[in-house]
Amino acid sequence: MLIGAVADDMTGATDLGLMLSRSGMRTVQLIGLPDPSTPLPDADAVVIALKSRTIPPDQAVAQALAAGRRLLAAGAGQLMFKYCSTFDSTDAGNIGPVIAALLDLTGARITIACPAYPANGRTVYQGHLFLGQQLLSDSPMQNHPLTPMRDANLVRVLSRQTRLKVGLIDHATITQGAAATLAAMQMAAQAGTRILITDCTTDADLMTLGSACRGMALVTGGSGIAAGLAANFAPSLSRQPDATTMAAPPGRAVILAGSCSAATLAQIDAARTAGLPVCTLDVTTLGRGGQVAAVADWAIDQTSDLPPLICSSADPRTLARIHSQLGRDASGTLVEQALADIARLLQAAGFSRFIVAGGETSGAVVKALGVTMLNIGPEIDPGVPWTRSIGGPDLALALKSGNFGTADFFVKAWSQLELDPA
Repeated sequence: MLIGAVADDMTGATDLGLMLSRSGMRTVQLIGLPDPSTPLPDADAVVIALKSRTIPPDQAVAQALAAGRRLLAAGAGQLMFKYCSTFDSTDAGNIGPVIAALLDLTGARITIACPAYPANGRTVYQGHLFLGQQLLSDSPMQNHPLTPMRDANLVRVLSRQTRLKVGLIDHATITQGAAATLAAMQMAAQAGTRILITDCTTDADLMTLGSACRGMALVTGGSGIAAGLAANFAPSLSRQPDATTMAAPPGRAVILAGSCSAATLAQIDAARTAGLPVCTLDVTTLGRGGQVAAVADWAIDQTSDLPPLICSSADPRTLARIHSQLGRDASGTLVEQALADIARLLQAAGFSRFIVAGGETSGAVVKALGVTMLNIGPEIDPGVPWTRSIGGPDLALALKSGNFGTADFFVKAWSQLELDPA
């Protein structure tokens, strides 16, 4: 195994798997911590998807350490910790505490924190994270229901999460190339810095950073940096052409959207305009029972050639009202469990093709469907591939971060699936 990765949520792991696969690595994604008695798959890269982004920091650290130990024991040459390109976290963590724990595990003197993903508009300049032309703190992420991001200065953000010294590799250094960047990293390590936020505005910057991180025991960031890391192993890889379609099992299709991000709300509107049948969950009544079975029956009864869409997504004002009535965590758990239960009922009724929007929702749904491993398929939009399960139930899955994808994502994605001739 060349690269072993620990991801803090389901869609982030799939995003990372896509980047590694596109770079020529045979990549397998595992769902949750694998059984200790089960050998890890033989692959160039293995990504372990946790559901640890918003759990208590001590639990996130314990899970990340367990996953890291399994990957290192299986021979991973480099360990990566993957989090969201919008740095989703709070002042308590979980990014800082997990990085600190993995530094101890690997014995690394220093690591980088590179959330940048220019292809999706996530860039870092002078230590400040931008979403397109907006600072992170001015973007819709400032109102995220679980991890509101109201400070774009990542050095400050990460310094509030850990006692380790946090520094910056600025863009002027990175544009001088990998050798200058590596020299700056080494100087920072000598000065006692343990974590370096890295400026990054282009794909070329990612490749420079990746080259500078050759041999670094631990690398952390979004999926973008994986392209640069994989390039370090290029001579030993058998590059395969990027697939544009994927064989999928026979069966019906459905979309489950639990995200309330601006991107997902726009995708729901576009799907409705395109004629997809849409059913919106009433979150305030989910706890009373009955709605799950009724919604599943509604999806089963649809006769349109277009897949039905079941969503819980709400605009910020409606979401604030729901949170005031039910509580933020309780309402999120209700939605995740409801969509997971609906997915299980639809699976039993012959649905085998699922698009799921939202990291927390994807984790709950995949667990409910009994999926433990995924092969990475073709890219639908930057950061979002089709995948097909390995072992267990045979399913085609597109697991989408709430913030990812163009407005027509829910409509266009299905054209990349072909019926498996087997």
